[in-house]
Amino acid sequence: MTPWRWVGARVSGLRVRLLLAFALLGVTTTAVVASGSYFQARTVILQQAQDAAVMSLTDQITKVYPIAQLPPTQGDLDLLAQRLSDRESSAVIVYRDMRSQGAWAFHLLTPELRQEVGDGRVAWQRVAFDGQPTLLIGTRLDLERPDGTSQPSGLEVYSVRSLLAEQQSIDRLATLAWLTGGLSLVLAILLALLAARGVLRPVRDLGRAARRLGEGDLSTRLTVRGADELADVARTFNDTAGTLERQVGELRRMESDARRFVADVSHELRTPLAAMTAVTDVLDEEADHLPGDAGRAARLVSQETQNLTQLVNDLIEVSRFDSGTARLALDDVDVAAAVTATLRIRGWLDRVRTELPPGVVARIDPRRLDVIVANLVGNAFRHGAEPVSVRLDADPDWITIEVADEGPGLDPEVLPHVFDRFYKADTARTRSEGSGLGLAISWENARLHRHGERRGSLVAANRSGGGAVFTLRLPRDPADTGGAR
Repeated sequence: MTPWRWVGARVSGLRVRLLLAFALLGVTTTAVVASGSYFQARTVILQQAQDAAVMSLTDQITKVYPIAQLPPTQGDLDLLAQRLSDRESSAVIVYRDMRSQGAWAFHLLTPELRQEVGDGRVAWQRVAFDGQPTLLIGTRLDLERPDGTSQPSGLEVYSVRSLLAEQQSIDRLATLAWLTGGLSLVLAILLALLAARGVLRPVRDLGRAARRLGEGDLSTRLTVRGADELADVARTFNDTAGTLERQVGELRRMESDARRFVADVSHELRTPLAAMTAVTDVLDEEADHLPGDAGRAARLVSQETQNLTQLVNDLIEVSRFDSGTARLALDDVDVAAAVTATLRIRGWLDRVRTELPPGVVARIDPRRLDVIVANLVGNAFRHGAEPVSVRLDADPDWITIEVADEGPGLDPEVLPHVFDRFYKADTARTRSEGSGLGLAISWENARLHRHGERRGSLVAANRSGGGAVFTLRLPRDPADTGGAR
């Protein structure tokens, strides 16, 4: 697995997803609650400050109103502003083009605020002054007539009040909201870790048990805890593992019985076959002297006895592979000379094109190499077409032997099964010339050669120009690993 894929697998794991889900839920809930509480408290604080300022200004105006004369003098405006100012607020009195002295906050009054005050309403507005929140409150003074009606006096009173204390209270609320969110996030992560631990422990146990079961430990079982869905999964796993153990045990017993039966029968047949072979040797010598049907019968019996002997020998060899008792008899072999000897013994040397460079020495089992080459060349003669070629290549680690023919090649449906035991490409043929085990034994002999991580192989394919090609690759210095498969 590449580093990026490993990181992606970890990030998308169940633990991370649980942590993210709990954290997101905690943060979202805290954000909604804290922000709602913050804005509500902020509105209440500002509204209370505004209402208190308006009531204070109204009370103060009641105490100093009415003024002595209209239009007022500058002194009247200054005196009125002084009486309406206190430690928390400053007053600005405006009468038409006149305004009280020291009205430093006059420039803060916006046209919108003055318009509302001029219309006879009590108006307020929040602005920023020197980086601090400031509340502006304005009202118009009216004169009472003898008939109880009022008329505008032209006097406008504005109060400028700092909201710094309220802003500090709001900031403390915001800080508290952030701390609440942080604590909520920590709590959510802790809860997620606890939940992940409770959920992932059975999942990890299940994963480890499944791996052990896949590696062949059929006695693997899970400890069932509780009565929830995970406990049901554990019980189902245990039931499945138990059923699998019983079925695999039965299959292994049947397979062992079959192997033992084949081995026993094969060994028991060797003694009568030896006697039959001796008899067929005599029949071979007399077959030419026997009349018609008797001669043909003698030759048929001799041929079938040879085929049966070959089949028994192949079955014994297969039983050794299956039981893991097949062993290599390693020797330093001149590969070109060994292949040439195989062809010469069977009378194929003149019929096979060879490319066998001399001096290629490998530590291999010469008997098994002879079996592989003989099976491949014989198979090419039986199912392919001449000319058959054998080519040898070598490098410091491997030797490669290719056996090719000029026949029609292998059907694509046959290729995956060409090394299966007793496999027949033509199902209509009830029997073949060979035992049906030659290629399977050759494949097993190739894999028996290994050196460290390097293991021999035998591969079948079709050549682009036509014909089948079998490629044998063997490590040049295989270790004797016995029956390792």
